[in-house]
Amino acid sequence: MKNKETKFEGKVFNGFLMLGLLLVMIPVLIAICCLSYESGIFELCIGGSILLFIIDIIMMIGLFSQQPNEVRVMIFFGKYKGTFDQVGFYWVNPFITRRKMSKRLHNMDIEPIKVNDKIGNPVMIGMVIVWRICDTYRAVFDVDAKEMSTVTSNGVTVNTGSRASALDAFVRIQSDAALREVTGRYAYDDDETSELTLRSGGDEINDQLESKINERLSMAGIEVVEARINYLAYAPEIAAVMLRRQQASAIISAREKIVEGAVSMVKMALDKLEEDSVVKLDDERKAAMVSNLLVVLCADEPATPVVNSGI
Repeated sequence: MKNKETKFEGKVFNGFLMLGLLLVMIPVLIAICCLSYESGIFELCIGGSILLFIIDIIMMIGLFSQQPNEVRVMIFFGKYKGTFDQVGFYWVNPFITRRKMSKRLHNMDIEPIKVNDKIGNPVMIGMVIVWRICDTYRAVFDVDAKEMSTVTSNGVTVNTGSRASALDAFVRIQSDAALREVTGRYAYDDDETSELTLRSGGDEINDQLESKINERLSMAGIEVVEARINYLAYAPEIAAVMLRRQQASAIISAREKIVEGAVSMVKMALDKLEEDSVVKLDDERKAAMVSNLLVVLCADEPATPVVNSGI
C-alpha cells in the first residue's frame, strides 16, 4: 500500500531565537505604555499595547520541542500540510495544528484466546507483537479515534480516550482476527502426517502470522516488526484427553525403539552362538530362546531368572 505521508515544507524557525524575540516584546510594551503616559496619547498606546500583548501570547503557542522518533502531523485549518520529523526546539505558525505522534516501538501482549484449529480441536493461543507507526497520515486520518474510543475485545469493553489508545485498540483487534485466521489453517499437532502444525511450525508459523497482521494493519499506517506465538495449549475441556493421547503416542514410540533394539540383540546373540559353535539349537529351541530374550529385553521390570538344575 502506497505511503501517504509527506514531509512538511512550511516555514519553521529556531525556537530559541523566536522565544527570545517574544520575551523582548514584553518589556518593550511596558516601555511604550510609560512613554505614552507622558506624551498624552495614553489611551491609544494602551489599546495598541494590549493588542500586541495578545499577539505575543498567540505567537508563543507556535513554540514546540521534539525528541528523536517523534513527529508532528501539521494540519492547517483541516488541510494536511505534511509531517515534521526534525529533532529540537522550533517555532511554527501558531494557527497550524500539530498532532504529536510517536514512531517508537510498541510492545503488545495478546492474551490467549480460544480458537478451533484445522481439525476442529479447541486450543488456547496467545502472542506478542512489536509494532510502530510507519505512515502518520493513515494513522491520523484513516483511523477514527472517536469510533474507537469505546471498543470491545474478548467480551470486555475498553474506553480508550485518546488517539494513541485508539491505535492500540485497533492493533489489538486486528491482531486477534489475524491470529484466529492463521490458527484455523493448521492443526495443533499431528504425528500421523508430515504437515506443518502449530506446535512444530516455529518460525514459519510466526512469519505467516506477521505477514497476515501487516496486511491488516497497513490500512492504518502501522508496521509489525515482529510477531511470535508465546502461548499454545489445548483448551481445558479437552486438555486431559489430549494429554493421554500424547502419553500413549510417547509410549508407543518408546516401545517401537525397545522392540527394534531387542530384535537386533537377539539376532546378534543367535549369530554369535552359531559362529562360535557354542551350542547347536534346533528351530524349536531357537524359538524358545528368542521368546525368552524378548521377554527379558522388552519387560518393564527386570526379569527373574529360573535356573534349571536338571532335577
